[in-house]
Amino acid sequence: MRMDFSFTPEQQAIREAIGKICARFGDDYWLAKDKAGGFPHDFHAAFAKDGWLGIAMPQGYGGAGLGMTEAALMMQTVSESGAGLSGASALHMNIFGLHPVVKFGTAEQKARMLPPLIAGEDKACFAVTEPNVGLDTLNLKTKAVRDGDHYVLSGQKIWISTAQVATKMLILARTSERPTKGTGGLSLFYTPLDRKFVDVREIPKMGRSAVDSNELFIDKLRVPVADRLGEEGRGFDYILHGMNAERILIAAEAIGLGRAALRKAAKYASERVVFGRPIGQNQAIAHPLAKSWAELEAANLMIFKAASLNDAGLPCGAEANAAKYLSAEAAFTACEAAILAHGGMGYAKEFHVERYLREVMIARIAPVSPQMILNFIAEKVLGLPKAY
Repeated sequence: MRMDFSFTPEQQAIREAIGKICARFGDDYWLAKDKAGGFPHDFHAAFAKDGWLGIAMPQGYGGAGLGMTEAALMMQTVSESGAGLSGASALHMNIFGLHPVVKFGTAEQKARMLPPLIAGEDKACFAVTEPNVGLDTLNLKTKAVRDGDHYVLSGQKIWISTAQVATKMLILARTSERPTKGTGGLSLFYTPLDRKFVDVREIPKMGRSAVDSNELFIDKLRVPVADRLGEEGRGFDYILHGMNAERILIAAEAIGLGRAALRKAAKYASERVVFGRPIGQNQAIAHPLAKSWAELEAANLMIFKAASLNDAGLPCGAEANAAKYLSAEAAFTACEAAILAHGGMGYAKEFHVERYLREVMIARIAPVSPQMILNFIAEKVLGLPKAY
């Protein structure tokens, strides 16, 4: 039996097509975005125009109907182009975020919710995380109280990406008290982000200035019952179906960023001459870069193993979590090595690698910490006692 790790001609064509779009938004574009901030609307629109925002969405609603393998390849190519997490995060929500609509929405909801997102007419944010709750999602405090054919939502969310520009939000809220056992009590809604009832406050942060992160203060937002996805009280179960996809995608984006850093470092080390020789001729420069290449490639294999399992409908929780952990760590090491290879110039914004290091921290922190991933693997794979 021969295992084939190559991509199909169709998958290679996706990579080439995405690369051509990204080539129109070069280093200067992302450097300017990093300095000034502001959502990359023209970048987002370019992907919408060519139909890529629905790469993993059903064809019947304007999507391409492809799998997580193709989506991961697309997002990795975006990040690897030098767009990094700024470019990837501008598209990220479209790829995995509305999976609960695809999986659990009614025919009416799919027809109403999916085409505008795929066409780029809507932008969505994913409103789950809350202050003082973090990853303890089952203890969310935001409430949705039934009032006839509406729910009235009030509460607070934090670290909500793209909320400055979003027209819609996928929001998890409490519709009943948490039961002593199980995952009930939370419901999932996809609804307009009405700024008369939602105060969106941007959080100044370390990197990825092009894509905002925010606190949301929600005060008596009326949400139609028609905007609830699936059954009341089963929202937590529904968002779990998108978690593995999100881990696979953030892992692919991290590898792309690590490769972009490595490409910059190898070029600089080949051209920078000190003591009459390129600095890349010195093993103290060359070996960390070579080691990073090996780590990135190894982590990349786990990404596409997880993606292939996901596409086959097979369990992939361990692989998706491992891919996210390995990729984030390998990408961080690559970005750090790239700065050190540049020496003092690595600290200068014009060489871009310091931006990559700031952005790669997102892949280590979100959507789940490396420590929680190791807890998951220890419990679910190794059968060790639960740590929390």
